Amino acid sequence: MLEVPPRVVITGQGAVTPVGGTAPETWAALAAGRSGIAALDEDWAQGLPVRMAGRVMTDVASQLSTPEYKRMDRCGHLALIAAREAWAQAGRPAADPERLAVVIGSGYGGLDTTLEQARTLDASGPRRVSPHTLTRIMVNAPAAWVSMEVGAKGGARTPVSACASGAEAISQAADMIRAGAADVVIAGGVDSCINGLIISGFAQIRALSTRNAEPQTASRPFDRDRDGFLLAEGAAVLVLEREDHARARGAEILGVVAGTAVTSDAVDIVAADPAMQRRVMEKAIAAAGLTPGDIGLVHAHATSTPVGDRLEAEAIKATLGSQVPVTSTKSLTGHLLGGAGALGAIVTVQALRTGILPGTRNLENPDDACGLNVIPETASGLRATAGISNAFGFGGHSTALVFTES
Repeated sequence: MLEVPPRVVITGQGAVTPVGGTAPETWAALAAGRSGIAALDEDWAQGLPVRMAGRVMTDVASQLSTPEYKRMDRCGHLALIAAREAWAQAGRPAADPERLAVVIGSGYGGLDTTLEQARTLDASGPRRVSPHTLTRIMVNAPAAWVSMEVGAKGGARTPVSACASGAEAISQAADMIRAGAADVVIAGGVDSCINGLIISGFAQIRALSTRNAEPQTASRPFDRDRDGFLLAEGAAVLVLEREDHARARGAEILGVVAGTAVTSDAVDIVAADPAMQRRVMEKAIAAAGLTPGDIGLVHAHATSTPVGDRLEAEAIKATLGSQVPVTSTKSLTGHLLGGAGALGAIVTVQALRTGILPGTRNLENPDDACGLNVIPETASGLRATAGISNAFGFGGHSTALVFTES
């Protein structure tokens, strides 16, 4: 007889985002419809075609020791702060170090350090390059730092799947627990690369909104007049745990990672395939032992690009129909890239816990071509026992996460 895999539960959440320095602050801002998008006023940004972004405004340096601050890229700073918050909420569970793991994804890692140190090399020569350069630019650095923070010896993994990285990290973490390889896994995603290179690159492929005069209304997923997404930074982290392990220590269970799935389009390096977006949702729902009719809400990837939102809408309608409530909080935070999928997970879990679904801001003229039940204002009294969160990335990376109530 096949052994039934253990249920994977969530016992901790942490977040550092453009709308809040903690997970509760972020949730409160999203529920209130507060935007974290602002103009980029620095000199380096003035010649760029896009001069707005979603920045983390919390004082990062004050939450770290001086050695930590100097040895890490901002990407590592944000991940460590979010992980500490999640770990504390989970009650710092005692676990066999070899059965405690970390999986934190990132799309770009320490790119700001790469650019900074390249400029230093060009201007001042090799002896002025920081000795911390290599360990700051590593994409795996956030996972490594968090593993050292908690003494995790069961693995420190780093999915690099563009904007699906954070969601894929949660999927990998849940798989580790179900497979019996770990009892507790800290999982999430992070990116911090608001710089001229990334902004210019996305602008060159016309992926970013150019509404520079109105930053807080520029991101408008599923709106007829959307013209691109807004770059943002941030980290979101969850503590996942084997259910019996969590209950044995009396931990509060915030939700259940009921099913996950990861697919690859194998079609184009940028363009998405709605057939595979549909397939990843179907697989995640089946893995959860549910049917499409059981899904009561969708946190869409929906970045606010003209083509991307339409293709995801096709996939959602084909999988779940057109009446399921849908939202995209990127309208408030901007796009956290590798951190986006993990933040979407926290929003989905919180919506199931509270019955509150943050609305999609700036939805003034819903796109008939999308044809979804997109919630424009925060809705309360939501009666859903299961929800799905999507994350898609360049390269054809698709991840879907299904959560249920505890």
